[in-house]
Amino acid sequence: MSAAAGPSVWTRVADRLAHREPATALALFRIGVGLSVLYTVVPIRRSGVLPLVWMDRAYGGFRPLDVHHWLIRFVGGPTDASLMVLSGVAVLAGLLLVIGFGGRITALATGQLMLGLFAISPETSGGHDLLLSNALWLLVLSPSTATLSLDARLFGDDHAFFSPRPVAAWPRYVAIFQLVLVYTTTGMQKLGMEWMPWGHWTALYYALLTPSWQRYDTAWVPRLFPLTQVATALTWLWEVGSPLWLLAYWYRATRDRPGRLRALCNRLDLRAALAIFGILMHLGLWALMDLGPFSLVTLSFYACLWHPDEYARLWRRLRGLLRGLLRRP
Repeated sequence: MSAAAGPSVWTRVADRLAHREPATALALFRIGVGLSVLYTVVPIRRSGVLPLVWMDRAYGGFRPLDVHHWLIRFVGGPTDASLMVLSGVAVLAGLLLVIGFGGRITALATGQLMLGLFAISPETSGGHDLLLSNALWLLVLSPSTATLSLDARLFGDDHAFFSPRPVAAWPRYVAIFQLVLVYTTTGMQKLGMEWMPWGHWTALYYALLTPSWQRYDTAWVPRLFPLTQVATALTWLWEVGSPLWLLAYWYRATRDRPGRLRALCNRLDLRAALAIFGILMHLGLWALMDLGPFSLVTLSFYACLWHPDEYARLWRRLRGLLRGLLRRP
């Protein structure tokens, strides 16, 4: 290849994957994943349904279980004693993820614990459990405790909770791609007539009235039927259009190139607009429906949507605002 032709596509991709940046986004992602683990296991233990969900019928479960995961077999099967211990260790592992102690080893151990628990009775798990497992594997592959962690305070070069040490950026890119993949495939699978104009966009309306998902009484929902129709249509369009996120990041990475569409997307920050809609959607679902850890697990990936430099600028602004408020008489 001649020098005038410039670097190949593979070279540009390799250079992008080799990019290094502060670990702020990965640390926030780790904290979100740790909270998701707690939000998955703690309610099961506190509500008293752990025997029903994860134990063999001989110990209070609803059916006989034949579990093939190595960890469950190692502890003697889904018995009352083994499941209380494993779920308790899972709670401890979630806490260690939140405070950032143990690095990749903690993430690996947590992942195996959650995979073992999910494997006991797949009928009681959901797509968010698979997403949580993927998130934990990504933490195994990433230095997520390089900052905002007890590891950074105890073992880092400068022994500070906040560390500017650069790490590989590609795990953050993978998290973004995982998020886009989830939304795209979810939107493509929503082919029922309830999601379409000829079904009058009734999917959200019926979901809010489903007893198993109700957080509280939703007798008021029929009065807001037109709003549920609008929300249904916007949600489906947003999900199938989520690959626009990748286009937005490409435009941001090549902002020095010409093009009216590129300039417009960067000026309006298409990436942030898509993220704001997603955040509001998940907060709305969490407020109106009891979907378990679904929203929290998914929102954990949102921490990777912003560059660490953007978090640094936001922190400086918040710190300046706080100082200004404290100086007022």
